[in-house]
Amino acid sequence: MPEQALTRNFCIIAHVDHGKTTLSDRLLQATGTISDRQMTEQHLDSMDLERERGITIKAHPVTMSYTAKNKTKYRLNLIDTPGHVDFSYEVSRSLSACEGALLIVDAAQGVEAQTVANVHLANKQGLKLIPVINKIDLPNADIETVKRQLEDVLAIPADEAILASAKAGIGIEEILEAIIARIPSPPEFKDDLTRALVFDSLFDTYRGVVTYVRVFSGELRAGTPILLMGSNLRYEIKEVGNFMPKPLRTESLKPGDVGYLIANIKTTAEVKIGDTLTHAHKPAPAPLPGFKNVTPMVFSGIYPIDTSEFEQLKMALGKLQLNDAALTYTAESSVALGFGFRCGFLGLLHMEIVQERLRREYQMDIIATYPSVVYEVTRTNGEVLMMDNPTQLPDPSVIDHIAEPMVRAFIMIPNDNIGDIMQLVMEKRGICEHTESLDAKRVMLRCDLPLNEILVDFNDRIKTITRGYGSMDYEYAPYRISDLVKMDMLVNGDPVDAFSCIVERGKAESRGRHIAAKLKEVIPPHLFKIAIQAAIGGKIIAREDVKSVGKNVTAKCYGGDITRKRKLLEKQKEGKKRMKSIGRVDIPQEAFIAVLKSEN
Repeated sequence: MPEQALTRNFCIIAHVDHGKTTLSDRLLQATGTISDRQMTEQHLDSMDLERERGITIKAHPVTMSYTAKNKTKYRLNLIDTPGHVDFSYEVSRSLSACEGALLIVDAAQGVEAQTVANVHLANKQGLKLIPVINKIDLPNADIETVKRQLEDVLAIPADEAILASAKAGIGIEEILEAIIARIPSPPEFKDDLTRALVFDSLFDTYRGVVTYVRVFSGELRAGTPILLMGSNLRYEIKEVGNFMPKPLRTESLKPGDVGYLIANIKTTAEVKIGDTLTHAHKPAPAPLPGFKNVTPMVFSGIYPIDTSEFEQLKMALGKLQLNDAALTYTAESSVALGFGFRCGFLGLLHMEIVQERLRREYQMDIIATYPSVVYEVTRTNGEVLMMDNPTQLPDPSVIDHIAEPMVRAFIMIPNDNIGDIMQLVMEKRGICEHTESLDAKRVMLRCDLPLNEILVDFNDRIKTITRGYGSMDYEYAPYRISDLVKMDMLVNGDPVDAFSCIVERGKAESRGRHIAAKLKEVIPPHLFKIAIQAAIGGKIIAREDVKSVGKNVTAKCYGGDITRKRKLLEKQKEGKKRMKSIGRVDIPQEAFIAVLKSEN
């Protein structure tokens, strides 16, 4: 039997906390890939952040050997996938490196929003799904309801489901046998030209970029000249190998194999995820399908709290970008916050993780501005501009219209909360397209919402309203024209760029009042009255005043004529007027941090 027929490539897809990482640990133990002595909890999650949050951020492939009941030895390649929507492109590339997937559903919680989104992705790639109902040993497990949900919501036959408990080690052998029986072996190409899919890469300080590949046809070995078809760059392979789960050097990677290669590649930005790798002298006629350049969706300014740490922050972002090519950054300066960087992220979770890693791994004290999205601004002369920073917006008189990015959200909630969630969606300017009953207790809503509205607190509020039983997942939808305006905050008549934002006209007033009230609390009193105003163009929509510090100029007058006191008060009035016209308002750093924290 050819080697390719004895190979199975699969991944595991699940909602957060349904037991994906625990199951991969058990598979590694059952196949003897890792001895019990080497075993740690969440073995494939190497980052502290991954273990703490219970999420997978970087994908970790591993090759296992398994002798089936028919006494044949099979090679199983597990490609671990990130679970969050922010990394959905990486997930789709990892899925396209497989022929099948284990779909894990928690026996107590049932089908969740992310389960539905992942099944859509897997079906789009044409993968064979093996449903696994996990955590059957829990006292509140409801297996029959979960089976019904599999059929009604996901259209997967319930009799295909395998009952398991990754923690207790129940059903692990059945899962391994199902992988061999149900997942097809890698397809064969008619020609023997080299084609390999790049599904991830990471930077190693000593060896440069380590590229994770799945070989579809041809063979990769040390000394082979290669071409990356997306970026048109050429290299020579220095080393190839498999993951066992630590990298293990081998002679070559054959069709169907999953492994790594090291060439003289200096940065991960040169290796794009989803790119096709081929032989430099005998290239394949066309790349493998599905490649696209990943573009950031959410932008935020990151500034060091101590301005002298600017160079340190630049180095830290540079090092992070080596392992995370999706992160983009460009230097920018703000009157209020000094020098910093405008950073682009795939989504809000991606932004949180980058900020957390800057604080933990590089000990940086940073402040992040309110996250914004990329707007499509059409000028009156027909020119279209992509704007991620409100301060760059052209004059309103030359803007024809502004379009904002949208998302299609899948929200799963208990029946009792449907009214409150509908109200929340409307408050966030969303439209509920479709509702579907999952069972007697839960419904799924399909809504279209502006990305800008769900950036900060949308998911948290769903969890609060549903007492933690609601879940949400989303995919990006086309842009939509909206009535958007740029709102400036003026302090003593001067605009403060750190607080400029693009908002929907109907929400501008309440947002302006909120920021003005917060600034009033944190700006210390000066010797003159300070006006804090929110403005759209030339129109003031909200105002707060910081009272002046009083000085008793008549203290030295005791007795005598009243005109002496009046003269002194008039003199003080003139002085205050003059001071106000030339006085600068000092806004302390804490004020910016306080306002940005209240925004977040």
